[in-house]
Parts: sequence; C-alpha cells; structure tokens
Amino acid sequence: MDDKNRDVAAAPEERANSKWLDAHSDPLAALYTFSQCMGLADLHADGDYKLVVADLGTGAYNMKLKVYKGTALFSENSIIDLPTALAVFLMDTNEPRTPAVAVASGSYIYIYKNIRPYFKFTLPTLSISTAEKSVWDQVKQETIDMKTMKEMLEGIRNEVTERGLTTRTQRFLMLPEAEMQEFADVHKHTPLKRQTVITCLDTMKKSMADGDAVSCLVLGTENRDIYILDPEAFTVLSVLTLPSMPVFMSVSGLFDVDFRIIVACRDGCLYTLKRDAAEAKSKVDLGSQPVGLVRLDKNIVVGCMDQTLRCYSTKGRKLWSIALPATITTLELMDQQRHGFKAVLVALTNCQVHVYKDKYLVDVITCDDVITGMKFGRYGREDSTLVMVSRGGGILVKMLKRKAQFVEGSHCGGPPLTQMQKLNIPKKTKLFVDQTMRERDNCVLMHLTFQHDLYRLRFNTAKAYVHSLQSSLNPISTSLTEPVKLSATVQGMGPTFRMNIQLTNTSRTLPSIDWFISFQYDESMYKLQKCYLPVPILIPGLTYNFETKVLCLTDKGISDKIKVMLLKHKSCIPVITAVVSMPVSDVQEIA
Repeated sequence: MDDKNRDVAAAPEERANSKWLDAHSDPLAALYTFSQCMGLADLHADGDYKLVVADLGTGAYNMKLKVYKGTALFSENSIIDLPTALAVFLMDTNEPRTPAVAVASGSYIYIYKNIRPYFKFTLPTLSISTAEKSVWDQVKQETIDMKTMKEMLEGIRNEVTERGLTTRTQRFLMLPEAEMQEFADVHKHTPLKRQTVITCLDTMKKSMADGDAVSCLVLGTENRDIYILDPEAFTVLSVLTLPSMPVFMSVSGLFDVDFRIIVACRDGCLYTLKRDAAEAKSKVDLGSQPVGLVRLDKNIVVGCMDQTLRCYSTKGRKLWSIALPATITTLELMDQQRHGFKAVLVALTNCQVHVYKDKYLVDVITCDDVITGMKFGRYGREDSTLVMVSRGGGILVKMLKRKAQFVEGSHCGGPPLTQMQKLNIPKKTKLFVDQTMRERDNCVLMHLTFQHDLYRLRFNTAKAYVHSLQSSLNPISTSLTEPVKLSATVQGMGPTFRMNIQLTNTSRTLPSIDWFISFQYDESMYKLQKCYLPVPILIPGLTYNFETKVLCLTDKGISDKIKVMLLKHKSCIPVITAVVSMPVSDVQEIA
C-alpha cells in the first residue's frame, strides 16, 4: 500500500480516536486575525454566544469588526485603522446585561454596544520636545531650508530617541530629499501633536468578582504606560509605568480592592504591577521574546520565540520549561469548567495545536494550515468549543466530546525499549589493567602536564582574541551601542562564484544606520562585480542579505582569501571583518 492510500485509510481511524468533533470548516472565509483580536460573547443576552473578530483585512484597508453566529457571518462594521486587540466586558448594570466590545486601533479604543458604534476613547496626548516644536514653527514661518531642518531633527532624534518624536517628524526623516519640501508644505499649518498607540488590551473587575460584574479596561501603550479606564465615564483611573513596551498582559484581582498585572514586554522580560506601586518592581528575564502569555491559576505560562514553553509562579520563580518541535504562533487558555480541567493550547508552525496540562502533552490537533488565532469557550450553546483561524484566512470550529478525557503522558514518546536491555560489558583486559596502574602511579605528573597544556591553550586563545579585536577580524561587533553580526559564504564551482553576505542587528531596540560593505582582495586573482555595497537601516532582529559575483582570473589551480569589511561612513577603519577562504576554481571551465 502506497503512502497516499495509507493516509486515506488512517484518516477515519484518527477521527474516531480524536477528542474533538469537526463542527465547521471554511478555508475560504478570508478572515485574517490573531488571538488578541478574537472574543466569544453573549451580545444580546439570549444565551446564544457569538464570535467577535477584529479582521485585519489586507493590513492597509478593509479592516472590519465581524460577528459570526453559528457558521454564518452575522454582521460587520468597518474599522478605520489596523486593530491591535479586542476585549468583551460589561460596562454598566442595566438590564438586559448585554456586554460591550472594545476594539483597540491606533491611539483609539472604539466601544460597540449591541453591535453598533457607541463611544470612542482617545489616548491622552504626550508632551512635545520644545526643540522639535521650534523647528516646525520655523518651517511655518519659512525661515529654514530643508537640509538644515533635517540636520536639526536628526540631532533631536539622537537626544530624545525615535520614541520621543512626533509621527510627523518620524515620517519626514524617512522621506527622500526630493519629497521633503512637499511634505513640509502640506503639514506645516497643522498643529503638532504627539500620541502613542495601543499594543495590548485586557479587562479587570472593578469592585466585585462575580462573572457578570462591571469591568474596567486595561490597556498597554507603545509609550511604556499601562492605563486603567473607568467603564462608565471612560476616564483614566490609574497610570502605571513599565521599563519596556508591553505586548501581552494577564490581569487578576479587583481595582477597588487589590490587583496584580503581569506584563510580557518587548525586551524579553516579565514585569509585575500592583495597586500600590506606580512602577514595576519584580522582573523575570525570559531570555527570548514572548509570543504568548496565559494565566493558569496561580502560574503564568509564556511561549517564547526560541521554541520553548515556560511556566513561572506569580512571584517570578521558574517552575518548568519544555522544548517544542516547532515555532509557537499563539497561545490560548483551555478552561473546561464543567470537569474542572485547565490546560494550555499551543499553536505551532508545523500545522499542529498541542494541548499541555502543566508540562505534560495530553493531546495533539492536526490542521491543514498554520493556526494564527484561537479562542476557547462557549460558542452558540456549546460550552467547550475551540474556534481557530488559519494563516491563509480559513476558519475552523471544533467541539470537545462530552466524554473526552485527557491523560497525562498519553502523547509522550518515552525512552525506547532498547534502553531497558542489559549491556554486554566485556571483561577487563591486561592492557586495561596496566593502563590503570600507570595512571594511578603517575597521577600527579599527568595532572601537572594536563594543567600546563590547558593554561597554554587559554593563553593562545586569549592572545588570538586580542589580536582579532585590535585588527577588527571578528565577525561580531564589540560595540555596545551598535552590536552587529556579519557572516559570508561562497557558492559555485568557478570561475564565477556568488558571495552571500548576511548582516544582523543583534540589539533589542536600537536600529543601526550609516553602514557600507567593502572588500579587500588580490586584484590579479579575483574580480568583483560590486566592490561597494550600501547598507540600509538595520532593524533589530532582522537579517539582511547581500550578494556579489566573484570572477576568478587565474587558471593555475590556486586560491586566496577575500576580506569582507563592514565600515561606517566617513571612516576607514572596519568595525567588523569576515575572512572568506575562496575555493579552488574549476580549471576546465577557466580553460
């Protein structure tokens, strides 16, 4: 039986052994969203829960707030800007108890009641740099030219960083010189305003812990602040400050009594905020950027970009960590209240969704596409429903079987049976006994010889390291302000080779500019197509690829080295250098 027939025969068996029922599947739904932009809510207080989704559209237009009832689209409303988060909450005690939907988009929160626009909250404006405001006033009075204006704004950016500038100035500095005058003429009469944007959104009970109690909105911003909003007047009740930009939040407690907010930030750390403290106190270093955060009773489960799932206590103590077979795309809490079962749903890039009870894998859901958004809860009138959205825009609804049971370790491979077999250890030979006796009699001399060789190895290593730092021969920058990594590879048989160069900004937050790549080589042996490669702005975490062709000019069957140097503009000293040993060119092709 071939592989195709075997898969077809195994499919009914897998469905029979699955703990989930396939309720609905629509791969052409054209729904693009994430877990943070999904919610399940009883919007009309009739017991029929609906799916609320903030659709990202194309990323530039066609953003909508969609409501699904069962398998059909119930309603939709257009959203002006790209949505970043969605929350469902009760904002009053009026009857019937219909919840409101809050959609975070840019600097605004749009409140919908009965699936209709109800209120728009705008984030408070931030203070503007006096020097920046003075530059734009000179533009308005036409007393400054574009070249001087750009130099002054770049100087201000170096002082207050990119985050301290207004959006108008940031856009101006990204424009080419030919478009700066037109941009300045269009915007110079508009009042200068600086606003931040919302990065994450959650809810917090205000005074009572009941399920139908009134909740406050808790939102994180790009300006490293956490705002807590009053649910009725939509005024700012409290402002908390973080050391970095928040991306995920977990809120517990009551605002009027005591609360705790655990925030995963862009610097790869967890911070804890409490009611009495305006700034974060405790800090947990994850070692990698977070991609999801879920609160499981008194523990916090975090998914990281290094393919690990980690669990911490609320006090920051690490409980466990497991490695996953693929990269994590999103996390979701699975709370089956009827059976008192709680687990974490982990979506991976290998088209699988893993279910973890503590650190044990209890179930695996296989899908046709990578899952980017999940929401578990009551949908329609079914309590245990999992709604998933795929990367290709499809929607998948699964319902948990009523008799489904999750057994710890049911999906763990465990050690192979061969490890249980006793090894056939041979008897000791005369050579082994003589060697043991020699080591016992000369143990001091052997140890001294080993230490001498070890110190010599350390000395030579340190000497070579210092030489590489002085001559910039190391492939990683030693600068603390602009850490950059360079690597180069060669492809081809000759006489024409292709040299691939990769640049990575290893900084966490700061971009790097004003770079170019140059080469040093024997011109009698090689000829490069591009001897000068300009480098654009290096964004942290991204890898930039460059390439050039190398032509071998000799047919003697010899090779040499080519130095790839990364330099700053107006500087002749390389910051980092990679030495590439060229392969011997194919003599037949040269001839």
